[in-house]
Amino acid sequence: MLRVGFPSPMYAAIGDITAFQNGREMAAWLGLVPKQQSTGGVPTLLGISKRGDTYLRTLLIHGGRTIVRVADKHDDRRNNWIKELNQRRGKNIPAVTVANKNARIAWAVLTKKEPYKAGA
Repeated sequence: MLRVGFPSPMYAAIGDITAFQNGREMAAWLGLVPKQQSTGGVPTLLGISKRGDTYLRTLLIHGGRTIVRVADKHDDRRNNWIKELNQRRGKNIPAVTVANKNARIAWAVLTKKEPYKAGA
């Protein structure tokens, strides 16, 4: 059953949400988390891994770019965080970060089977 307002490419690509134990695992499957390399027990974070569904990752990153672009028009906790990140890191890193966060939110929405409720 397709949820109203839920992106159908994501719903189609994921299929069974129980395949992922948490939102980070789903974001890693989409290629939205930093690649890790460790030696001697010291982890090193590299660029995003870019694995998984290219089309879905592209949609999430474009959505993240849109959110970053309009963040200064809103004054809430999430948009203030995005504005600060945008000032420190430029435009592309916040877009991927927001895409990662949105993928984790999508995992939570699909897992709990409840509509999204924004934090205070």
